[in-house]
Amino acid sequence: MKVIGIDPGTAACGYGIVHESGGRLKGISHGCWSTPAGEDVALRLKTIYDGVAGLIAEHAPDAVALEESFVGADARIALSVGQARGVVLVAAANAGVATCEYAPARVKQAICGYGRAEKAQMQRMVKMILGLTDIPTPNHAADALAVAICHALSPPLLRMASAR
Repeated sequence: MKVIGIDPGTAACGYGIVHESGGRLKGISHGCWSTPAGEDVALRLKTIYDGVAGLIAEHAPDAVALEESFVGADARIALSVGQARGVVLVAAANAGVATCEYAPARVKQAICGYGRAEKAQMQRMVKMILGLTDIPTPNHAADALAVAICHALSPPLLRMASAR
């Protein structure tokens, strides 16, 4: 199974691709799309859409897994993240690729065994699980890899329950 994980955001949208075969995971690629704050919102969202569509075309994943939005006190950030999530979902739908969403605590539980793990602990575990020489950077890419790992290692019934 090949999974593209996405840590959605408008300013920085992380991605990570993992391949699972026989219970073994391999990191394929990771990175982050960054868009300037002063750029038109439509162009920022297009950058993310084009990036996701390009990854799907290049890697032909079995699924796209997203981290669910954390709704904090700032409504503007929640709206921005929601817009980024929307373009990711549309890119996957246009390509006919299934999508799943995971709560941040679920991802932390899957990666670290503890739903309130710290970011640095998550990054170290992603490095270890994938056998990488360095912690993946930027941190949005590490988060995206964690979401992809969470989906790839989830039991089939949980994956079905997380599908949207």
